[in-house]
Amino acid sequence: MKYELLKSKIHRATVTGKDINYEGSITIGKDICEKAHLCEFEKVDVYNITNGERFTTYVIYGEKGVIELNGAAARCGEVGDKLIIVSYALFDEEEVKLHKPWVVLLNEYNEIKEVRNAGSD
Repeated sequence: MKYELLKSKIHRATVTGKDINYEGSITIGKDICEKAHLCEFEKVDVYNITNGERFTTYVIYGEKGVIELNGAAARCGEVGDKLIIVSYALFDEEEVKLHKPWVVLLNEYNEIKEVRNAGSD
């Protein structure tokens, strides 16, 4: 049996831009992605704390501090909105016992404040 568990979480990311004409995705600073163990093009769910919108998209690496909503996702938030960005992975019963997700907490400038419950880096 496989269990789908939280793999990575970026908490309280602040939207810094939006581009409705881009093909799609969410642009996230590469430094944040590396700490959260998110790969470029990885599927993520995005929860907008500010307006309650929820959507699924994929990650594009960006410059430090950037959180940009692209394509259709640009309609799901505004600059300044706070987001939770998560990814999930499948684990077998033995892996579940040892798994700890990577949780990256950001400040209002999308700087990393803390990394919690990190698995082995």
